[in-house]
Amino acid sequence: MTTPATAPVATTDPPGRWRALAILSLAMILSMATWFSAAAVLPQLRQDLGISAAQGSLLTIAVQLGFVAGAVATAATNLADLIRARRLVLLGTLGAAAANLGLLAAGSFGPALVLRFLVGASLSGVYGPSLKSMSTWFRQQRGTALGVMVGALTLGSALPHLVNSVGGVDWRLLIIVTSALTVAGGLLAELGTDDGPFPFPSTPFDPSKLGLVFTDRKVRLASIGYFGHMFELYAMWAWFAVFFTDVLDGDTRGAALVTFVVIGMGAIGSWVGGVLGDRFSRTTSTSIAMGISGTMALVVGALVEAPWPVVLVAGLVWGFWVVADSAQFSALVTEHADQRYVGTAVTMQLAVGFTLTVITIWLVPLVRDATSWWLAFAILVPGPVVGVIAMQRLARLVSSESSSPSPDGGPSTTPA
Repeated sequence: MTTPATAPVATTDPPGRWRALAILSLAMILSMATWFSAAAVLPQLRQDLGISAAQGSLLTIAVQLGFVAGAVATAATNLADLIRARRLVLLGTLGAAAANLGLLAAGSFGPALVLRFLVGASLSGVYGPSLKSMSTWFRQQRGTALGVMVGALTLGSALPHLVNSVGGVDWRLLIIVTSALTVAGGLLAELGTDDGPFPFPSTPFDPSKLGLVFTDRKVRLASIGYFGHMFELYAMWAWFAVFFTDVLDGDTRGAALVTFVVIGMGAIGSWVGGVLGDRFSRTTSTSIAMGISGTMALVVGALVEAPWPVVLVAGLVWGFWVVADSAQFSALVTEHADQRYVGTAVTMQLAVGFTLTVITIWLVPLVRDATSWWLAFAILVPGPVVGVIAMQRLARLVSSESSSPSPDGGPSTTPA
């Protein structure tokens, strides 16, 4: 949607922005309920569908790859410019719910794998357009608003674990409930609010500019930080319930409730990360988050034999910080990329980041079965380590540019 030349241009954030953010956040929470619906009941699915542990991992991986394929296809076809953002969210939720319900009749691994891929592809039409619609309401405090939206995504991803803990062992009930929640989220986004007064110009996806993520130094460093973050995040989300089931000696319902609380803590963490990014700097807030989450990845697995309250506290710290930085990486790219190709750069960042999650989602259970939970989670540590290094280099680069003299001899005006 573009602004006509004669239309008045808003200069301050409008009064209705917080209501719009609340509605879109709730829509995001509901819409993303199908993301981990299969992972939340994986033991039951393995038994009923007769699939192996490795095939169970592939069901989670399929969602990640489906999201990548859907995001790239949406960008390549400029679908986000052809369909209103909130209408695209509704269509995405309908597709995700239909594919999720298909698991009830899948019967075997092959159809289930395809259906999980389609869930991820459909949800790619929810995540980006939701953020785009929300951003039309904010210019100031956009980092905080992005943090709230990613927090909503986090809580939505945790919902299946809550349903599993309350609904019992019947995985079919969880699939039905999460599908209904996803459709409700799409309807809320479509009917609950409108776009704000800061529309985005149409910016066609340009494949020739994909290299911007790697050739522009600041965008490259911001993206490397994001890649390190993603290397850790989704593996932790995918396997924490299985880990805590071992902590509780097989109590799957108790582990499901704890996992909901631990992952759900990231909703608060995302908001705090956004506030820190707006108040101080995004390189500082992301470095703090990755430093703490990487430390917890090194610690939590070693506590598998500890009393469960101790493990819970450690898990809450991990869940809080592991996603606190997520929204800030996208904000960094929007701030430092060539403004003509921001959409292309963000799409490439997301595609590579979600593809990297496949590696650790696959490796964690293999390492755990071969060694221990400590090493299984410890293999995630290199991600945040590399991310912190990238953020510190970006901070030094931005600082050096802002303090260097401009061509006319005066102080530089490069934004920090």
